[in-house]
Amino acid sequence: MARAVELRLLRYFVTVATERHVGRAAQRLHMTQPPLSRAIQQLETEFGAALFDRTPHGVELTRAGQVLMEDAVPLLDQADRLRLRVTRAADGAVLRLGSLADTADQAGHDLVAAFRRRQPGVEITVVETDLSDPTAGLRAGRVDLALTRTPFSDDGLAVATIRTDPVGVVVAAADPVATQESTTVAALAGRTWIRLPDGTDPVWAAYWTAADDRPHHPLARTIQECLRSAAWNGTLVIAPLSQALPGGLVCVPLADRPPSRVVLAWRASQPSPLVRSFARLVSGAS
Repeated sequence: MARAVELRLLRYFVTVATERHVGRAAQRLHMTQPPLSRAIQQLETEFGAALFDRTPHGVELTRAGQVLMEDAVPLLDQADRLRLRVTRAADGAVLRLGSLADTADQAGHDLVAAFRRRQPGVEITVVETDLSDPTAGLRAGRVDLALTRTPFSDDGLAVATIRTDPVGVVVAAADPVATQESTTVAALAGRTWIRLPDGTDPVWAAYWTAADDRPHHPLARTIQECLRSAAWNGTLVIAPLSQALPGGLVCVPLADRPPSRVVLAWRASQPSPLVRSFARLVSGAS
């Protein structure tokens, strides 16, 4: 029995055929060229026919490719109309998206825009949490998905990486550490760090602060509280190097902290169709 052709592969094929160039098609699809080339090869293997002639300037459709193009375009249009009809029928559905600190602004805009194109009838509500809950309300059942940062205890959760950011220590520009190319947490022993609320995930707390249990370390719940404490009191704060900083603060790379990942997280057990649809935007599946 012949295998059903994946719509994802047909979309790739139509994009390459339209652009007549694998590199340009890869840019349009927001992917790199090698996996796109492999996908086209897979499609040619499934059909048992070459779909493109490779030329020095790009690609041209073969006769078999022209036949496929004639049927693939209306088939994909029909699939898109079907998706729209189903999502319209589900109008009123709500997807709750948790956001830790500024991760929604940093990573959520493009994802939400892409999801709205797929599911225009679904309302997205954003719930922002403070630094005491790295799952952004996911474990508490307040949200369906979470845009957050690692590391945290991820038992029972599925996690997809959006990007990876190196981290550093935020200090006042007048601090002697500010002129160094890098430093370590160990080299800053004895300094005052921000501390996170009692009950915070221990994996998360151990990564983002080096505060001991002495009470002089100031408590912070939001990134803005952290930055104000660094600016006003010289408190040390660990943050991504990409973190926007107010004037008078600098972020010095930390050599003894691994990078933090910006991730999308959801409960691994029986995710809803809406959750799976949103998660595919990160994984690259269609």
